[in-house]
Amino acid sequence: MKIYRDLFDRITSLENLVSAWEEFRRDKGKKADVLEFEYSLEQNLFTLHRDLVSRRYSHGTYTGFFIRDPKVRHIHKATVRDRVLHHAVFQVLNPIFEETFIANSFSCRIGKGTHKGVLTTERMARSESKNYTIPTFALKCDVRKFFDSVNHEVLLNILSKRIVDADTMQLLRQIVCSFDTGGTDLFNRKGLPIGNLTSQLFANVYMNEFDQFVKHELRIRHYARYTDDFVVISNNRQYLETLLEPFQDFLGDRLMLSLHPQKISIRDITKGVDFLGYVTFPHYRLLRTKTKRRIFRKLRYRVLQYRQGLIDEYTLSQSLQSYLGALSHADTYQLSEDLKNLYWFWIHE
Repeated sequence: MKIYRDLFDRITSLENLVSAWEEFRRDKGKKADVLEFEYSLEQNLFTLHRDLVSRRYSHGTYTGFFIRDPKVRHIHKATVRDRVLHHAVFQVLNPIFEETFIANSFSCRIGKGTHKGVLTTERMARSESKNYTIPTFALKCDVRKFFDSVNHEVLLNILSKRIVDADTMQLLRQIVCSFDTGGTDLFNRKGLPIGNLTSQLFANVYMNEFDQFVKHELRIRHYARYTDDFVVISNNRQYLETLLEPFQDFLGDRLMLSLHPQKISIRDITKGVDFLGYVTFPHYRLLRTKTKRRIFRKLRYRVLQYRQGLIDEYTLSQSLQSYLGALSHADTYQLSEDLKNLYWFWIHE
């Protein structure tokens, strides 16, 4: 295993902090807290740099709010200063861990994403079923309350396998331990804030332990994962049933996680593989009903924002094109037409 030393200077360099700011500021230029930080940008970046190199940096508190996507999620937003640091850490550490991830891990990675995950699942089903000529099944699982359950010490131990740098590990400890879900003692702190960029990296690093177990110890051929959702394809239903015990044992013993008991299913692929917002059938693909409802609801909300003068026509049009793009990955011609017709009606009502 390749290890890395002396990462702290790379993370905390002014050049990396300026680059992190530029990346962070993209698409956030009109936010009040971002504008306030930018007003004294040079001073703020130099102060952050000085606090980091003098080891006086202390992570700030979070602001909490809720979103519906479609279920209610509690988002925690760090200060701009801390989020700039998160980007600086991500820029240095992500390439280091990216090379360790399996090909079929699709969350928050360049060149991956939900659509690639769905396409790969479709290909796995076609391959295992020999082009849908033999009975084949999909085991679908979901880790229960994943972000709330990530154990801090387990995560830091995983990170320390490749990062042999006391200063960097101390900085990572500050970021990881800046948040916890409550109800835990000092020796069993857990939880990652969904709003942090670093949480995306930490989630992949954490679940990569499970990916490696699946691929190299269990030697499962057809497996794909997106954050806490994963699917296994096999033409042997009994084999899929036998996987649940080792899955649960590894997640519980090594990662202190558990499978959601109501979100474990084994289905014949001819009845559809429900994964990442799409339901894949032999020879065609549909959008999940919940996803359809969310698209119509969100577009309706964007139209209301436009009519209230909160967004301009270009922004509204971009939202429509984004939703049509999501529909284009499934067999949804009529649905796309319905969405465009409703859009026109909502605009002119």
